[in-house]
Amino acid sequence: MCSQKTLFRIINKTVSFPSNQQQQHELAHKITQILINSKTPNYFKSNNTELHSMISCITPHVTYRVLSNPILPPHSCLSFFHFLKTQHSNISLKPDLNSHLILLSRLFQARKFASMKTILNSVVNDSEFGCPVSGIVDLVDEFEPHFVEELCDMLFRVCSDNRLFEEAFRVYDYVEEKGLVIEERSCFVLLLALKKFGEVDLCLRFFRRMVESESIEIRVQSLTLVVDVLCRRGEVGKAKELMDEMVGKSIVKPTVFTYNTLLNAYVGIKDRKGVDEILRLMEREGVVRSVATYSILIQWYSSSGDIGEAEKIFEEMRERNVEMDVYVYSSMISWNCRLGNMKRAFDLFDEMSQRDIAPNAHTYGSLICGVCKAGQMEAAEILLEEMQSKGVDLNIVIFNTMMDGYSKRGMMDEASRLQGIMERKGFNADVFTYNILASGLCKLHRYNEAKQTLNSMIEQGIEPNVVTFTTFVEIYSKEGNLAEAERIFRDMEKKGEVPNVVTYNTLIDAYCKKEKVKQAHSIKSEMVNKGLVPDVYTYSSLIHGECIVGRVDAALKLFNEMGLKGITGNVATYTSIISGLSKEGRSDEAFNLYDEMMRKGLTPDDRVFAGLVGSLHKPVTHAALKQNEYEEQK
Repeated sequence: MCSQKTLFRIINKTVSFPSNQQQQHELAHKITQILINSKTPNYFKSNNTELHSMISCITPHVTYRVLSNPILPPHSCLSFFHFLKTQHSNISLKPDLNSHLILLSRLFQARKFASMKTILNSVVNDSEFGCPVSGIVDLVDEFEPHFVEELCDMLFRVCSDNRLFEEAFRVYDYVEEKGLVIEERSCFVLLLALKKFGEVDLCLRFFRRMVESESIEIRVQSLTLVVDVLCRRGEVGKAKELMDEMVGKSIVKPTVFTYNTLLNAYVGIKDRKGVDEILRLMEREGVVRSVATYSILIQWYSSSGDIGEAEKIFEEMRERNVEMDVYVYSSMISWNCRLGNMKRAFDLFDEMSQRDIAPNAHTYGSLICGVCKAGQMEAAEILLEEMQSKGVDLNIVIFNTMMDGYSKRGMMDEASRLQGIMERKGFNADVFTYNILASGLCKLHRYNEAKQTLNSMIEQGIEPNVVTFTTFVEIYSKEGNLAEAERIFRDMEKKGEVPNVVTYNTLIDAYCKKEKVKQAHSIKSEMVNKGLVPDVYTYSSLIHGECIVGRVDAALKLFNEMGLKGITGNVATYTSIISGLSKEGRSDEAFNLYDEMMRKGLTPDDRVFAGLVGSLHKPVTHAALKQNEYEEQK
C-alpha cells in the first residue's frame, strides 16, 4: 500500500483530469498502477491545494473499476477505500453500497473475514446510508451465490450484535427466499442477543422458524437457551413441553445442561413433582449428573428443610468421585448455618481446607452469618480477620451481617465502630446498613438516635425502603405518637414503597397497646383487602389488645380463627390469652390452654405462672358467670 501523500504526489504529476468515460477508465487504470507500485504502508495524507481539483474527477465508476481490478491486492483496495472515506469535504467521493459490496467480495476471495466484519459494522451503523441492510440485500443478486450466502450470514450476525433485530429478520427472509442457508451458529448468535436484551417473544418466534426450516440443523445449545428463556419468564411448563417436542420429533437430544436448566426452574418454583420428573427423565436417558445437578439438588433439599437428604446427595458425590468445588461446599455450609448446625458447617469448612479448596467470600459470609445468629461475635471477628489474611475480598454484605449481629446483642458501639472500618475500606453504607443500626438503637429505646440515623441516610440521597418506613412507624409508635406513625404509614405508597405484613403488624400492635382495638381491626381488614395474609404476630397483637380491654371472649374467637387458618400460636399468644382468662377468674380455661401450650413445646414465662396463680384467687366475674351459664345451656 502507499501513503496518501505519496499517492497525491504521483497523481498530480502523472494524471490528467478526465471528462469522459474513456478518461475515467484511464484514471482508474493509473490509480491502480500507483497502488500496485507504491511501497509505503500508511494511508496518504496531504494538504496540497491542487489535489482537491484532481480528487473531484474520481467518480463512482472510477471507484468500482479500481476496487474490482483483480490485479490489485486486497490490502491496496482497502487503502484506496479508506482514503475515499476520509474525504469528508467531498460527499460524492464517499464509497456507496456498491463500492462496499465490491470490496467485500474482494476481501471474501482473500479470506479476510475480520476486515469484512469491520466494514459491515461500519455500514449498518452509518446513518448516511438510511436503510443499509435493505440496500445490500437489494444489490447482492448480481454477485456469485457462494459469496452472497457467506455475506448474508455475516451481515445477519452483525445485525444481531448491533441489536438490529428487524434487519436481521430481513436478511433471514431474503436468504430463505433464495434457498440459501444461515448457519445454525449464526442463528444462535441472534437467539443469544434477543435473550440478552429481553426480547423474549422475538427469541421464541425465531427459534420456531429455525425448527420449521428444513435447512437448519438445531443444536442443543439453541434448545437449552430457549428453554432457559421460558424458565426465566416463569413458563416452566412450556419449556418442558418444548423439550419433549424436540425429543419426540428427533430434532435434538437434550444434554445435562438442558435438564439442569429445567431442574433449577422447578426448584425455584418449589415444584416437587417437576423435580422428580426431571430426575426420572435423566435416569431413563442415561444422562450423568454433573456438579451443577448436585448443587441444584442440595439447594432443593436444603431449602425444603430436608438437610438429611441434602447430606445424602453430598455423599453420593463422594461415592461417584464427582469433583466437588467451592460452590458445592459453600452451599452445604450455607444451609447448615441457616439451620443452626454450626458444628457441621465448620466440619465442612475444615474439609475444604484438607481438599485444597479455597473458600470464597460466600463461604465466609455464610459462616459469619451463622455465628452472628448464634450471638458468637468473637468467632465472627476471627473469621473476618482470617478472610483478610487470606486475601478474600470483603463485601458490604459481610459488614452488614456483622453489624446486624452486634445490633441484635445491643452492642451498638461495636456496630458503629465496624461501620467506620467498612467506610475506611471504601465501602459506602447502604440502606441496609442504616436500617440495621436504626433497628438496634430502637431495641435499646434510643429512639432519637434511631431517627437521626435514618434521617442522615435520607439526607445523603439514599432511598429508604419498606424496612426504613417500618422502622419509622415503630419509633413513633413506641414514642406514643400514633398520628405521626400513621402519617408515615400512609405516605409509604406515595414514595414508591408498599407496606408489608411487618409494617401492618407494627401499626396494629401499637393501636392494641393503646387500647384502640377498633382501629387495629380496621388496619387488619385493610391488610387482608390488599392481599396480605395475617400471621401469628397479627393475631397475637389483636388477642393482646382484646384482653387489655377486657374482651376475652373476642380474644378467644381470634385464637380459634388462628387454629382454623393453620396458624400456630407462639408464647406471646398463649401468654396474652392465659393472662386475660386469669384476670376474669376463668382458671379452668386458663389451665387448659397452659396444658396445650406445654404439649406444643412452648416454654411459659413468669407472666403465665403469675396469671395462673392469680386466677385461683380471683372471684368469678359477671362475664365469666354468663359464659358458664351459656356453656351449661349448650
